[in-house]
Amino acid sequence: MDDCIFCKIVAGKIPKYQIYEDDNFIGFLDINPLSMGNSLLIPKIHYRWVYDVPEFGLYWEASKKIAEASIKALNADSVSFLTIGYEVPHAHIRIIPRFLNNIHQNGLDLSHHEKYTPHEMTEISQKIINFLNK
Repeated sequence: MDDCIFCKIVAGKIPKYQIYEDDNFIGFLDINPLSMGNSLLIPKIHYRWVYDVPEFGLYWEASKKIAEASIKALNADSVSFLTIGYEVPHAHIRIIPRFLNNIHQNGLDLSHHEKYTPHEMTEISQKIINFLNK
């Protein structure tokens, strides 16, 4: 879709802090993260909803790989997965590292977003990539 921001990211028309790629999916850091290392995993082909993705099982396996690498790379306590899907009309799984004693301690506060500099985003993405490649 020409007007889909995620399709533009897949096409390389919009820069991203990429952490993952395989034949079907691309993972990158969310530029408006709920927590440090919050990433998005999207299919390379445009599908509206997560459940529309034909490779549904592979989609979740890839998100698990990113989650496990994020926990190790960032010393997170756990990860939450979120698939609301109304913000951008392109299937996406939010992979949200969770940390004790932060704003999301008792659930996800979707109105709270953290800010990181481009340098910090590059460092965070590289840490996750390093653990994905182990």
